[in-house]
Amino acid sequence: MIWCGCPHQLKNMSIRGLKKKQPKTFKVRIITVDAEMEFSCEMKWKGKDLFDLVCRALGLRETWFFGLQYTIKGMCTWLKMDKKVLDQEIPKEDPISFHFLAKFYPEKVEEELLQEITQHLFFLQVKKQILDEEIYCSPEATVLLASYAVQAKYGDYDPNFHEPGFLAHDELLPKRVLRQYQLTAEMWEEKITAWYAEHRGIARDEAEMNYLKIAQDLEMYGVNYFPIAQNKNHTDLLLGVDAKGIHIYSINNRFSPNKSFEWSSIRNISCSEKELTIKPLDKKAEVFKFFSSQLKVNKLIFQLCIGNHDLFMRRRKVDSIEIQQMKAQAREEKARKKMENQRLAREKQLREEAERAKEELERRLFQLEDEARQANEALLRSQEAAELLAEKAQIAEEEAKLLAQNAAEAEQERQRLEITALKSKEEKRLMEQKMREAELIAAKLVKESDRRAKEAEHLKQDLHDAREAERKAKQKLLDITRLNYPHMAKYPQYSPGDSRDANFDKGSIKLDLKDIDLKRLSFEIERERLDYLENSRKFEDRLKELKSEIHALKLEEKQAGLYSHWNEVLGSLDRSLGSAPSWMKTLETGDAVDVNFQRPFPAYLLNTASSWPCTNKIQHMVPVEKSSSQANSLAANSVGTGTRKQIIKVQQHDSDVIYI
Repeated sequence: MIWCGCPHQLKNMSIRGLKKKQPKTFKVRIITVDAEMEFSCEMKWKGKDLFDLVCRALGLRETWFFGLQYTIKGMCTWLKMDKKVLDQEIPKEDPISFHFLAKFYPEKVEEELLQEITQHLFFLQVKKQILDEEIYCSPEATVLLASYAVQAKYGDYDPNFHEPGFLAHDELLPKRVLRQYQLTAEMWEEKITAWYAEHRGIARDEAEMNYLKIAQDLEMYGVNYFPIAQNKNHTDLLLGVDAKGIHIYSINNRFSPNKSFEWSSIRNISCSEKELTIKPLDKKAEVFKFFSSQLKVNKLIFQLCIGNHDLFMRRRKVDSIEIQQMKAQAREEKARKKMENQRLAREKQLREEAERAKEELERRLFQLEDEARQANEALLRSQEAAELLAEKAQIAEEEAKLLAQNAAEAEQERQRLEITALKSKEEKRLMEQKMREAELIAAKLVKESDRRAKEAEHLKQDLHDAREAERKAKQKLLDITRLNYPHMAKYPQYSPGDSRDANFDKGSIKLDLKDIDLKRLSFEIERERLDYLENSRKFEDRLKELKSEIHALKLEEKQAGLYSHWNEVLGSLDRSLGSAPSWMKTLETGDAVDVNFQRPFPAYLLNTASSWPCTNKIQHMVPVEKSSSQANSLAANSVGTGTRKQIIKVQQHDSDVIYI
């Protein structure tokens, strides 16, 4: 039988069939530790359907460790696998958010975590719990764990690539540790890098496994805490559930349990409303009962206890075919990865060796190029040096010729200087001889001056005595004249010269005035003075000759070092001349020093013709010597020393007259 209908009816029937085939869906957001995913779920899906979908998306086969968690009314709850998703008390939001987390923890991570994805998810979750301080860890352990986390993320440490500050944006340590120690971020990075550098050669999965092996030994690892009370009124205890059993803690101590119930020692766990009962396997042991704040908390505790107990029992049974296959695959995968890592390590080593060899060859090439360049430069320098040496050789030959010529001239000059030196020595010897003669003459003159000074003193004394005798004779003559010729006083106009022939000429008065001795003494003094002037004039001429000779020698021998010697000789001559007698004292005037040597001869009256006084007051005067101008002078000037010598000037005064 064939049913026929209009095309419009057929179209309406096909549309209605399509509407019936498309089920209703709702959106779900799955949040893992490091990613987010969104799925469309059917309205009739149970929790297991959604969970399997997520596991397939992640490629996860060890599904018994994980679950989907959500938060409702401030309480974290796990999605039930055997109930529809929409029938459970989930948040009313679009899309509905679930956290894909580890619900149960293995006892030994190295043996139970077979897949790399499972290991990675556990690593990320445990790391987050440590950083969020849900799991307590000592500061030293946190630094070590941080170094493994850095190794898993960045690979082997390379100081050329991982420069200081490369961990500035990574969260590696709990805030509690950072607050506990007053260290800068650079100091923490230095400590972490010190451990990180020692993990060279460790692969990412090995570093994550080492991280989990250290973390599983921490007291709070894998423990879910719930507040409980032994009576209904007070909440003073904490109940912890983990892979090993149930533990009872005090409210302020989550590290050391007050009481523990291992899964092997628990016979039964029962839950009724807010009460939870733990019955030990030993029937004689006391049954532990406790109360929670809500029925949901009791149900959550009960679910965790069942799941951990099932895993505990599974670990102690023979592995299923699936587990065996997974372990075999894990072993093969590990072996393959190990071989791959070894191959990579070998290739890396070979590559490093090849790079080192390449660097060595490049360095050697650069070195050879540098050596070749240096050799070329050395060749050019040697050529330039050869040319320069040739020029220097030519210059040296010319200089040698010039030096030979200079040497000949120098030899001639040396011979001339030797001759000049010999002449100078001879002249020096002659000059010294002349100086000695001059010194002897000066000494003789000094002695003669002293002798003449003494004689002058004696003569002066004799002259003084003669004058005193003259004065006394004059006085006596006047006295006698007044007594015998008193009329002479009354007639002063009468001149004794008129009666020169009187008997008074050879009177009885005899004058003992020593006239002859005085005249002789005067003549001797004048002769001595003339002799002294003559000797002084001769000595002055001799000194002028010496001065001219010394001046000539000084100009010639200034470079021979005789200048100081002449000064010493002239100084000795000055000292010898400086010891002249007291009657040759000096008076400085301008450029010359004049010493006036005066020997006054006072006039004294001697009447040789007659003993009578003259009436006309005319006296007969016999001048010994009268000079209206200055006599000869003796002058000696120093040569080279700038010291002015004495100029001895002998002068006879106009009044030096002897009256007779």
